[in-house]
Amino acid sequence: MKRFFKPFATATICLMFGTGAVNAADADLVILDWAGYEDENFFKAYLDKHGQSPTYSFFADEEEAFQKIRAGFRADMGHPCSQSVVKWREAGIIEPIDTSRLKNWSKVMTNFAEMEGFKVDGQQWVVPVDWGATALTYRKDLVSEAEASTLQSFADPKFAGKVSIVDNVDDAYALGFLAIGITDWNKATEEDMKKASAFLRKVHKNVRTYWQDPAEVRTLMASGEIALSWSWNEVATVLQSEDHPVFMNENTREGSSTWVCGYVNMKDGPGVEDKAYDLINSLLAPSSAQPLLDAIGYALSNDAAMAKISPDALKAAYVDPVTTPLFVQSPPTTELRDRMIKEFELIKS
Repeated sequence: MKRFFKPFATATICLMFGTGAVNAADADLVILDWAGYEDENFFKAYLDKHGQSPTYSFFADEEEAFQKIRAGFRADMGHPCSQSVVKWREAGIIEPIDTSRLKNWSKVMTNFAEMEGFKVDGQQWVVPVDWGATALTYRKDLVSEAEASTLQSFADPKFAGKVSIVDNVDDAYALGFLAIGITDWNKATEEDMKKASAFLRKVHKNVRTYWQDPAEVRTLMASGEIALSWSWNEVATVLQSEDHPVFMNENTREGSSTWVCGYVNMKDGPGVEDKAYDLINSLLAPSSAQPLLDAIGYALSNDAAMAKISPDALKAAYVDPVTTPLFVQSPPTTELRDRMIKEFELIKS
């Protein structure tokens, strides 16, 4: 997955390092991460113990992060999402996590902790931390209730030039597969792959833009230039807080998608490994759940902590239970993901 977020104030000095910005702080712990996760409210216990934040180097997407590591950038931890984990493990750039050192490991959602590719042969390769939804997002004044109830509306000629799709191969193919009734890409047949790609080609005819930054699609939806978007739950959450008539429907008849991201132990990290475990423990602490939901709109993998948050708050952020089919973006095979990347580029071109 993915992500840019609402702007965060920061007291750190931004430097340029390689292809991404670096927030320079504690050199003993270097994190390769999405922008936004340097918010100190997410890891208060770590700050209380060490007095300063880790050093963050940011990336725009996981392929960029992967290539940065392969090119020689050294980090202690990385923050990939489920779809990239297999590729990172097979490339030999990450090491297993010692879960006995994680205080809240028993409270992490089992279906995430034991997701295919996360736990392999008894070894834990990823600590799932954050998760959210990708679903049909729409302007209520421009899209009828019936139109918002189906993913087929993305391909409806009525919405030509009024559609935006996230420029992310995993989210895009989650849409494509859901639209043809498939909820697990690892069980898809060759024919299913062709049908999913064909649907995305139909949608492409209506697409005004493939967005990369949520701020971009939020601006277009706020002005009414975009009526329908395939977006992360952050988009509708932020726009509603600004009183725009934008909603997300996770319960279209075909369903919606969910993703999970987590932290990995980078091989041959230059820093202090004890601090890496301190940071993960701080991120998984119950005190991190509300700040993560408030700042970004995403849920913490600590199920016990999320259970203490009000149902209304979960519903408002679109991380409440869904009643229709759910496409869990579990790690695809490297072969399948490479094929989806190639096909998605052809569709967009």
